[in-house]
Amino acid sequence: PLRMSGLFFSIFTYQGEDMIELTAVAEKKIKQYLTENNIDSAVRVFAMNGCSGPSLGLSLDEQKDGDRVTEIGSLRILISSDLTDMCGKVKVDFIEPSRSGCGCGTGAGGGFSLSSERPLPHSGGSCEGSCSSKSCGC
Repeated sequence: PLRMSGLFFSIFTYQGEDMIELTAVAEKKIKQYLTENNIDSAVRVFAMNGCSGPSLGLSLDEQKDGDRVTEIGSLRILISSDLTDMCGKVKVDFIEPSRSGCGCGTGAGGGFSLSSERPLPHSGGSCEGSCSSKSCGC
C-alpha cells in the first residue's frame, strides 16, 4: 500500500539538527488534501491539550513572527521556535486506517501521526472516554 516505513524527508535544519521529519506518505497525503480542496495554505505543526494530555497536531495557518518555515516543493511547513525548543525533533507520518472498525488505539482510525523527540509537558487532560473504559475492545 501507500505506507513506506523508514523513508522520510528531513525538511528543516536548525543549528545543524534536523527538526522535522516528514515521511513520503505524509507528504503525499498533505499535498493530496490541499490539491483536492483547492487550498493554498501553509501547514502548521502545533501543540494542543486534549483528553489524553498534550499532543501535536497539524492545521492550516499563516506564518507568524517566530515561526520556522520550510518549503518542500509546493508545501510550506510552519512550526514555532518555542515549540521546537520544547519538544525537539518532530516526525510527521500518515497511518492507514485499520480494518478493526474500532476508532481507538494507535493508528486504528488512521490519519496523521506526530511524535516528538522529547515529551510535551503535561498540562491537564485525562477525561473518561471509550478507549479508557475499553468499551470498544481496545
